[in-house]
Amino acid sequence: MLKRTSAIQSFLKYSSNLTPQYTAEKYALKRGDYGALTQDDKNHLISLVNGKGIVGEKELEGYNVDWMRIVRGKSELLLKPETTEQVSSILKFCHSKNIAVVPQGGNTGLVGGSVPVFDEVILNTSLMNKVEKIDPVSGVVVAQAGCILDQLNSELAEHKLMMPLDLGAKGSCQLGGNISTNAGGLRLLRYGSLRGNVLGMEAVLADGTIVDCMQTLRKDNTGYDIKQHFIGSEGTLGIITKASVLCAALPSSVNLAFLSVNAFADVRRLFSRARDDLGEILSAFEFIDNSCLVCLEENLKLTPPVDQSPFAVVIETHGSNSTHDFEKLEAFLESVMNDGTVIDGCVAEDSQKATNWWQLRERMAESLMHDGYVYKYDVSVPLDKFYELVTVMRERLGEKVLRCVGYGHVGDSNLHINITTPAYSKEVDQLIEPFIFEWVSQVNGSISAEHGIGFKKTQFLHLSKSAEAIAQMRLLKNAMDPKNILNPYKVLPLL
Repeated sequence: MLKRTSAIQSFLKYSSNLTPQYTAEKYALKRGDYGALTQDDKNHLISLVNGKGIVGEKELEGYNVDWMRIVRGKSELLLKPETTEQVSSILKFCHSKNIAVVPQGGNTGLVGGSVPVFDEVILNTSLMNKVEKIDPVSGVVVAQAGCILDQLNSELAEHKLMMPLDLGAKGSCQLGGNISTNAGGLRLLRYGSLRGNVLGMEAVLADGTIVDCMQTLRKDNTGYDIKQHFIGSEGTLGIITKASVLCAALPSSVNLAFLSVNAFADVRRLFSRARDDLGEILSAFEFIDNSCLVCLEENLKLTPPVDQSPFAVVIETHGSNSTHDFEKLEAFLESVMNDGTVIDGCVAEDSQKATNWWQLRERMAESLMHDGYVYKYDVSVPLDKFYELVTVMRERLGEKVLRCVGYGHVGDSNLHINITTPAYSKEVDQLIEPFIFEWVSQVNGSISAEHGIGFKKTQFLHLSKSAEAIAQMRLLKNAMDPKNILNPYKVLPLL
């Protein structure tokens, strides 16, 4: 590995180069045949949102660049509608003028899907943040697309409910973005994917047509499930403005265990045991390798509550009977420690300690950014090959990189593999891609487990989708957005 500077020096080096190269220039892309905004166009569009717009590339710098500061667009107009009708008016006008639009929520995505590639108009949903209805009996919430996940959970907690997903970006990410990327998160193991929990939806098509599928029913077997077109489509088929979501009951009993494990084979064995022994109360099973823990300690001064080992595992339980749940967890932990599967471990004594321990998992991405440039990959890999990819990449990259770390959701075979260098290196980039995606494809994995395709993975879509499947995706795109004005250059490979 490369010799590391101090965390502060690395972060300063990274901070001095916070403005990335324009995406179009970096990837030598040709702009689509879209209309160019005139001043009259800008004035009219801003009037449609009652003046809630931002004009000028300099003023829009924070919206033109992704959270990881890797891709950068050139938009000169951002609009902040407050209603579905305003979104409809914007798209109707842009459709008539052939003006491209990129929908944007909290801009926390990691594949460049929420920022322009060229000069697309940014339609930001931040002001569409109303929680319209919470039904504590059915457990259904109806909310606008701009609701921030953490704030939504706070309101739901008053009714003893919670959203069925939890993300590290919950303080910034928005409901519409979560749904449009079919976000996974820490508790998919227990509560399932958003695709299965979204009951209804309102969305606006490219031509301004409002599609109302706002059911709040758990059972509705009346033909094609139109809302599914928009879930996971990353804003390329329509802009989600509102949704009804089936929430989970807020658990009255929560336990968190932090464990040390010697080998990944033991991590797999531990997961199998946890699934069998903890059963219905198992809500999360996360692993973090030692390189991650070293990074957290060096860059954020965060230390684990147990002695460091090759792997750490975080196990969470959700239930309704604290005595029953703790006894079940205690018996499980005693068993796996006695047989040597776990070499050290502890259980959080209170919610504050549990929150602190979760920081070791949720702030992983932040800690890596202090190294400089981060190459982030979110893949699904069968558990029998899961950690092998990290080992393969370390051997392939050697001393050309600072770190190559692995962490993620063992419960749904989702590996986050992150590689850092002091600054962007084309040589390292070419050593990683397409090799990493081809390797994943060869073991029957997926090149994107939960982050989506966005801009950065379009050219590798064929490694997870057949030619026939991609052709069907194009047919759907052409039918719903024939002018291709919604989030162009994303999801589908460029022709």
